[in-house]
Amino acid sequence: MKEFDLIALKHDIQDYGLKSGDVGTVVHCYDDKDGFEVEFITAGGKTIAVLTLSTRDIKPFEKAEILHIRDTALATGN
Repeated sequence: MKEFDLIALKHDIQDYGLKSGDVGTVVHCYDDKDGFEVEFITAGGKTIAVLTLSTRDIKPFEKAEILHIRDTALATGN
């Protein structure tokens, strides 16, 4: 994975209302090749979270996968 790649989350991160399968963007790759800063945003451009994650948390976004839309206000209580 490299900067600006789309990724999919492998598991829920309840503190931020993120669900397995949510799509984020790699905004920084650490030298260890296992650490990544990933930004998750709404369709309106609002940042939900920028998190430090590893390959245990994320997987590359595959072209054959389909995107799914859900309301983040319900997930985060906003």
